[in-house]
Amino acid sequence: MIHGNLQTALEATGVTSTDGEEANRAAGAALSAFLSAFESTKQRFFNHLLQGLKAPSVIDAIRLDIETGWAPVVQIVSTGEALLKRRLETLDPDEDLTEAIFTPKDYCLSYLEKAFPVHQQVMVEQEDGSVLSQPLRDENGQLVPSREAEALRDAMIEDLLLLAPVPSALEQIIWAFGPESVAEVTGRSQRPVKGSNGVLRIERRSASANTAETRAFMNGDKDLLIFSDAGGTGRSYHAARSAKNQARRRHYLLEPGWRADAAIQGLGRTHRAAQVSEPFFRVCTSNVHGEKRFTSTIARRLDTLGALTKGQRETASQGMFRASDNLESPIAGGVCAASMVILSAATALR
Repeated sequence: MIHGNLQTALEATGVTSTDGEEANRAAGAALSAFLSAFESTKQRFFNHLLQGLKAPSVIDAIRLDIETGWAPVVQIVSTGEALLKRRLETLDPDEDLTEAIFTPKDYCLSYLEKAFPVHQQVMVEQEDGSVLSQPLRDENGQLVPSREAEALRDAMIEDLLLLAPVPSALEQIIWAFGPESVAEVTGRSQRPVKGSNGVLRIERRSASANTAETRAFMNGDKDLLIFSDAGGTGRSYHAARSAKNQARRRHYLLEPGWRADAAIQGLGRTHRAAQVSEPFFRVCTSNVHGEKRFTSTIARRLDTLGALTKGQRETASQGMFRASDNLESPIAGGVCAASMVILSAATALR
């Protein structure tokens, strides 16, 4: 929706023009800034949205794991704490917390309110004869808005607010099993918790919360553990011989992120020395071709890292990824068109 209206808004504000290439070149810097802001927002939005859409299937799988005696561990990268804090700052004191508040569409709403092009641009000739595009200001120094662009923005905000909420995967997992069953090891200082009556409240987390949560999971007091990058360093979640909770770990790589070394470090949290049993890894992906492409990047980097460090390609990925999982080849488009389901089979790390 935003993509379809962005070009119209750029023309309405004078950032781009149909008068010729010279005018468009003059507005190059402004055009680049607007497009960059849109693309970065789109990346963050779809990343959080896809994790939220995968959460119901992951929750069903985790529930079955717990019933059959597994100890599930979920690995994510982002927690959305910055989004949570921003939303809480804008709430009125008498406004109730709802699931709609904690959704990734706030990224789009924030973009529309702060970065969508709604102010007029004017061409200014420089001393060297070049022409640059700059924001138009009135006699009081205020930015001059474009009524057409503002109308487009307001209509899109209204449409976005009517969309059904898709909470983040982290929130859905905690709400599904309850904080008394989920050990959260993340960098969050506060989180939304749902009570038995379905009412949401904000719970603050102390600096020692991660240590206590890890201990609760390793002692078997909590059924599952979910950790982010902040919880993926310096801690172990494996079925250690010295731990009370010696159930075999089922490790869900829900969000691999962009760093192969960080993904490997996270996978290593459940695969350590002196363990009773090796973990069973399950890489979670959707049938969205774009996400397959992102997951493929991690697959390639894992294999490349193995080739650099151990001299053999399959060392780092431990056989979890196949050569056909690499969508960065010339035939990648054909593979995606054929709807190849990558990483569909979970593989135990031997």
